[in-house]
Amino acid sequence: MISDDQLNEYRISGEKIRVVRDGLESNDVKGIVLAWDDTQVMVRRPNRRVVKLDRNYIFQPFTEPRADILS
Repeated sequence: MISDDQLNEYRISGEKIRVVRDGLESNDVKGIVLAWDDTQVMVRRPNRRVVKLDRNYIFQPFTEPRADILS
């Protein structure tokens, strides 16, 4: 689970992130962190839609290579 400190760094910097949900890159969510609570994170996608995602997913900067996970 991603820490509050890391989420706050992403929110303050406005850095674009990638949320890896499973083994398919097409299912990744890209956007910026808006807010979070104990279980979910709100991310604004490039089309300005806001999605709620589980904090147990992998959050990483968009500029880094995609994390390789097993489905």
